[in-house]
Amino acid sequence: MRRLGSWFVLLCFASISCAQTPMWIWNSNSAADKETVYARKEFKLAGPVKEATLYATADNHISATFNGKPVIQHDDWASWGKANVTGLIRDKDALVAVTGKNDSGAAAMLVKLEVVYKDGKKQTFVSDASWTVSKEAAPGWDRTDFAADWKKATVLGKLGMQPWGNVGTATVAAAPGEATPVENIKSLDGFVVERLYSVPLGEEGSWVSMTVDPKGRLICSDQYGGLFRVTPGADADSTKIEKLSVPIGDAQGLLCAYDALYVSVNGGAAQGSGFYKVTDTNGDDQYDKVELLKKFNGGGEHGPHAIRLGPDGMLYVIAGNHTDIPQGSEVGAPHKNWAEDLLLPRNPDGNGHATGRMAPAGWIARTDKDGKQWQLLCAGFRNPYDIAFNADGELFTYDADMEWDTGAPWYRPTRVNHAVSAAEFGWRYGTGKWPDYYVDSVGSVVDIGLGSPTGIEMGLGAKFPAKYQTALYINDWTYGVIYAVHMQPQGATYTATFEKFITGRPLPVTDICVNPKDGALYFTIGGRKTQSGLYRVTYNGPESTAPVATTEGEEGRAARALRRELEKLHTTNPEGALGKIWPSLASNDRAIRYAARVALENQDLASWKNKALAETNVNATIQALTALCRTGDKADQAAVLAKLNTLPYDQMSEEQILDALRVYQLAYIRLGGKQNDAANEAVIALLNPRFPGDSEKVNRELLNLLVYLEAPGIVEKGMKQLFAGQTQQEQMFYAFVLRNAEKGWNMDQRKAYFSWMNLAESKYRGGNSFKKFVMQIRNDASQKLAKSDLAELKEIMEGAQTEEVANLETTRQFIHNWQVDDLVDMLPQVESGRNFEKGRIAFEAAQCTKCHRYAGQGGGTGPDLTGVGNRFAPLYVLEAMVVPSKVVSDQYVNTIFQTDSGDILVGRIISETDDAYQIRTGPFAKELTVVKKDEVEGMKHSPQSEMPNGLLNTLTQEEILDLIAYLRCGGNADDAAFKK
Repeated sequence: MRRLGSWFVLLCFASISCAQTPMWIWNSNSAADKETVYARKEFKLAGPVKEATLYATADNHISATFNGKPVIQHDDWASWGKANVTGLIRDKDALVAVTGKNDSGAAAMLVKLEVVYKDGKKQTFVSDASWTVSKEAAPGWDRTDFAADWKKATVLGKLGMQPWGNVGTATVAAAPGEATPVENIKSLDGFVVERLYSVPLGEEGSWVSMTVDPKGRLICSDQYGGLFRVTPGADADSTKIEKLSVPIGDAQGLLCAYDALYVSVNGGAAQGSGFYKVTDTNGDDQYDKVELLKKFNGGGEHGPHAIRLGPDGMLYVIAGNHTDIPQGSEVGAPHKNWAEDLLLPRNPDGNGHATGRMAPAGWIARTDKDGKQWQLLCAGFRNPYDIAFNADGELFTYDADMEWDTGAPWYRPTRVNHAVSAAEFGWRYGTGKWPDYYVDSVGSVVDIGLGSPTGIEMGLGAKFPAKYQTALYINDWTYGVIYAVHMQPQGATYTATFEKFITGRPLPVTDICVNPKDGALYFTIGGRKTQSGLYRVTYNGPESTAPVATTEGEEGRAARALRRELEKLHTTNPEGALGKIWPSLASNDRAIRYAARVALENQDLASWKNKALAETNVNATIQALTALCRTGDKADQAAVLAKLNTLPYDQMSEEQILDALRVYQLAYIRLGGKQNDAANEAVIALLNPRFPGDSEKVNRELLNLLVYLEAPGIVEKGMKQLFAGQTQQEQMFYAFVLRNAEKGWNMDQRKAYFSWMNLAESKYRGGNSFKKFVMQIRNDASQKLAKSDLAELKEIMEGAQTEEVANLETTRQFIHNWQVDDLVDMLPQVESGRNFEKGRIAFEAAQCTKCHRYAGQGGGTGPDLTGVGNRFAPLYVLEAMVVPSKVVSDQYVNTIFQTDSGDILVGRIISETDDAYQIRTGPFAKELTVVKKDEVEGMKHSPQSEMPNGLLNTLTQEEILDLIAYLRCGGNADDAAFKK
């Protein structure tokens, strides 16, 4: 629970000794469902300033300028945005101008300026009723000579009070010492939320973990204290709470099983972090015996977490990346042979977070009921808090992002992961995190977005409608959301969609469970010594709550069964194992291929190495060579590289090319580096002409390899890609990799390269470490310069001179993994008050122009969108962008080809002759791929749209609404949608 501290930061500021207390302010005419508010205040300082610090926050986005200079961009109402503004002081003038935006209500703001004068005196200026506000910005509003007649701000309350407490009628401010009232909590139709208990903070702490005992009672733990037992009643008054006297607590994992309470201690309780068994030895219904079964080395927010009982009778434990794996758990385990596996040097996090925490990182292990035998199941997580099994016995978790990485190419959003045997999820510290598509990694089931994962639970046993009995419920602490994730089988694994099930303000959800005794869903809020509460969710709508089947349906069952058979070979090597493994290496199912490759690595290398080098099927070759790289030695490198060079790249899918490029990397990482010049030159001769290509993912992996191999001309080509990047993440990737190139630069390229650093540092936006990452790139690159070059580049490197190097409209970063449910209620707002120009910009930012013509301009690979508004309602337009595969026109359907050699190609048939098809393998492909008819074993239509998913994820809610209005207007800027 890495961000449980943000509430604490906000509340503690109230105790700082200062001249004035900040007040929440808002626009006096404001009561909007969503809005932007501008506020300003000029201060006169008392003398020469030693240091000045500005703090600002808003519900829920704020940007602030100080004396006209942008200094703060902040998106978390529960913590301060902070900037040192000492260098911006002009004489005695201090002008603070802030913009507050709220995606779902009225915008309220909180500002504080702390000044330390050179004579040692201190002064604090704060937001209060003397500020002026407006709902519209006027020219020069952030300058000192601005003289418009703005209204005085309205004060909501002091620091520490939720800004929405006095706004509108939808929310009610919680009384001091009480958990969030249910009036502030919203659930899906038909579901009812009850508050059963408001935890006395000073006496019973803040509850972060929970389990159900055999009698249907709840065992809950204070994060920094003891255990409590809750007997749910018909209401809050009849609910019984008892403090357990057993000497253990600080639990972030609890499980009742085998007539015992298992406890995952994350802290100093009992004997410190570890796995404990707690029992009742005399039958008096009170726990009285505590046994340490396994000591854990690690703790804190990324320490040991949840425990679950598996369908195999084993106990499963999960921990964050600051916790070492249980001693001995790697012996004979599915997950083994891990390494960092980075081809090029990484940079650590700019603020030092997790630096030096190496693979295997966050992990899941399993043990017997006595905690004696441990096996490491899978690893490579950042900080997942909980795990849950579905009806078919498949295990899932919800892993954390690193929000300081936002805006950078290595940022990975929070995501649901399918925790299969031997899975590697690729978390590496700093910039080293693996992309999902690596052949030796397991991707996500679904990406969620920014957040802080805590408890998760399957809906099995809940008296809910069928859809919600099979859902996975995941808690996001930071944004106060419980999501319902709906799984769909996809081969031997799953894909998913998600929706907001419960939201609230504040609702720092910590843990969640289904009680099989009453069929209700229970959740707790709290964490980090904040106000805690216990809630119950029931259903009283019209749909049936009859229990659904206790196992998954037929779809995917055979594939999952095959995967599990292969997974048995992850720890065994019986006679005939190769006969079971080898056919699955060629599977079209990535999960099957992965399981088969891991099984192959567990067999005797001598029995299959020659077979791997003789294989002809593309998928099987790639998988077998992956295994050879991970289990062979440096003597195998030349053979692996030569075999990779024979693959038919012109006929391979993007997925296969990415897999092959990763194997090239592994051959150098694992098998001895650049040991053979002739072999390296052959690789360069094959790959260099392919860069750049049509796929951004392929281009990235090609650049990694070609920079590593010092390919001729790679700097020039890489620089062109940098400046053609469509987003700041793309540009930053090329800058990051090119910092490793020592040869092939001219001075003009050097000047442009370091000018990009100045652009990124001053204009681009990102998380807390973004600018420090840019500084690290600059420092790394500068260390490769000769002294004479350093002197010539001095002014540019110091920011005194710069060159225009990139389009500034690329300053976009991941905002949210938008779903239809996030936006459907806002669709009436596309009918009026929209902005034509912002819609046009959003159209370009979402890369729509690459494939679609609109009002006479754009690409031609997709349908012309000019007439969309005449045919489709806003909901259809939204669905087409968010879920492009929901409806695919016959004119734009892709075809899946299987060749007689077992290869799979996917693309749209552009033309056909008597003996061949010409297909486009991607929407941005510049060249067509030829598929000979006599080599086609089978073909069928693909259900997947050629249009990529996630194109809206760098847009704000307002930009998406402007985009829908823009698409529906047919290019007419005078359309009614743009009238106020």
